[in-house]
Amino acid sequence: MITKILIANRGEIACRIIRTARKMGIATVAVYSEADADALHVEKADEAVLIGPAPASESYLRIDAILDAAKRTGADAIHPGYGFLSENPDFVERVNKAGLIFIGPSAKAIRAMGLKDAAKALMEKANVPVVPGYHGEAQELVVLAGKANEIGFPVLIKARAGGGGKGMRKVERQEDFPAALSSARREAKASFGDDRVLVEKYVATPRHIEIQVFGDSHGNVVHLFERDCSAQRRHQKVIEEAPAPDMPEDMREAMGAAAVQAAKAINYSGAGTVEFIVDASEGLMADKFWFMEMNTRLQVEHPVTELITGLDLVEWQIRVAAGEPLPLAQDQLSINGHAVEARIYAEDAEKGFLPAVGRLMHLQFPEGDIRVDAGVRAGDEITPFYDPMIAKVIAHGTTRAEALGKLAGALGRTEIAGTVTNTAFLIRLCRDADFAAGRLDTGLIDRNIASLTERVTAPEAIAALAVLAASGMVGSGTEPPASVASIGPFEIWGAPRRMVSLEIDGQSRGFTVEREAASDWRVAGEGLGAGDMHLKVVRRTGDDWSFSADGVSKRCRLVQNGTEVAVFHEGLTYRFVKPRGTRSDDLAAGGDQVVSMMPGIVKQVLVSEGQEVKSGEPMVIMEAMKMEMTLAAPRDGVVAEVLVSTGAQVADGVSLVRLTAEADAA
Repeated sequence: MITKILIANRGEIACRIIRTARKMGIATVAVYSEADADALHVEKADEAVLIGPAPASESYLRIDAILDAAKRTGADAIHPGYGFLSENPDFVERVNKAGLIFIGPSAKAIRAMGLKDAAKALMEKANVPVVPGYHGEAQELVVLAGKANEIGFPVLIKARAGGGGKGMRKVERQEDFPAALSSARREAKASFGDDRVLVEKYVATPRHIEIQVFGDSHGNVVHLFERDCSAQRRHQKVIEEAPAPDMPEDMREAMGAAAVQAAKAINYSGAGTVEFIVDASEGLMADKFWFMEMNTRLQVEHPVTELITGLDLVEWQIRVAAGEPLPLAQDQLSINGHAVEARIYAEDAEKGFLPAVGRLMHLQFPEGDIRVDAGVRAGDEITPFYDPMIAKVIAHGTTRAEALGKLAGALGRTEIAGTVTNTAFLIRLCRDADFAAGRLDTGLIDRNIASLTERVTAPEAIAALAVLAASGMVGSGTEPPASVASIGPFEIWGAPRRMVSLEIDGQSRGFTVEREAASDWRVAGEGLGAGDMHLKVVRRTGDDWSFSADGVSKRCRLVQNGTEVAVFHEGLTYRFVKPRGTRSDDLAAGGDQVVSMMPGIVKQVLVSEGQEVKSGEPMVIMEAMKMEMTLAAPRDGVVAEVLVSTGAQVADGVSLVRLTAEADAA
């Protein structure tokens, strides 16, 4: 019997495990880095142990520190969550050697599926269909490029270790193969410590469909049906759902049987996911799916399976790890309705999904028939050290259309201020005509990226309200307006008036705010209709505002702190930045500098002083939040100065390379 679980993870999954453990009467121990000292999972656990500094390599990946924390707290089991050490067989062996229970599969099973090339060879022997490709040991460019030619372009380069789309590149043409291979290897080495790759045929109209499997130590294995994870960007899942749209019953049975066969081939025990690539060019067919890989852990998207089956997969994990048989047999499992999950990230969809940081000055999730799995709360900070996921929002309905409608509505009621998020993108994806109709494949987002990430300019009335709020002249409830308590320089003769600066659409603009009556205001400035906007019957109760503009009454919520005003209206979030003074990217406005977009590590400097460059030419490769990004030359020019070196840790807004000024070059 397990009595105390140490959770070797953080954030949302740690909170998720704590919830089930508490329901089962099992005590929990959290581990945390210095950056997570005040994290939600630390607060929720019964005990918590500091294991190191912020970088994961010095904390969450330190096996000795985690085992020591288990010993000090008397934990008898360790749950790895997902990510970090969850698929590290050496960690499993160390846990077992310490006399602890590992809540997951054996080290042998993890090793069997840990490297994609070896796993595919094993699956071929088990008669599980695999994607055509090269899975051999030779890693020389000439060999891999030759195999790619034999397979036929387009091909997919994939890191043999790890997952999450890291170290993966689609290559359309032979001449692009060397650069893509170098990039994939770099990312694979940084993410998994292994730069070896395999090359596969790229399926032209692919669906990503995975099967949830569960095994126990008594030889039983079942599948808990499929999940469709085809809505992806950069090979990373965005929206997951269960069951897969338009899945024929014979294909469900075939895929389920293949997944169970794969798990039995390695004597699998615990939760696992067998991932398949499906050729959807002629619809879903029982002979058009191939094994890609097996994730030997719980998946981020496991809630959709829980909602359609009514099961708690973490509870199953704990019971199986304790030696119990599976609670149900295959013929006792069934599908109820449809579930859809969206991952809310701190990232800027309009800027290529650039990861973001910031303190969550306001965070409110929807209430009602919606599941939210989160690892943060208001006041927490999204740092550059870990994955920037804020929460998962999951909806369940009788039909797919009902579930999608609930999800879009829930995302529209989610309020996050303090950092940019991808919620608007997720809402648009839910309502995209192809996605809503179930016309899915992994290229859907890329094909529709322009419409899914189109910038939405704030309506003039909303912008005017943000300016009014920033002026501080409107009190809340029965409180007097700030202008009553403190008379400003423009309020001595005539109507109360203030000057306000606010960044709108990236441009700093000046506005004048003037009271026209007790609750009527005039906001004047560039971009507001004819130059001004009249807001009438303005009422504020805390963060809730109501007003009338051009004869139309509106209600919204508005929050602000020292740097930002956020307005939530009709399912959208409008962010307005209060000017913060000169930043290094302001200096680059003339196009003379390449600037870091966020905190990160310089992986490569591709230029040198005196070198001529063309607009768009790669200059610096950075890694931030597990993502590699290439920073390019803003214009044609000559490199005047290289300000960083490979391996440097840089902050947001730091100048990396400076070009000779155009005037000097002339």
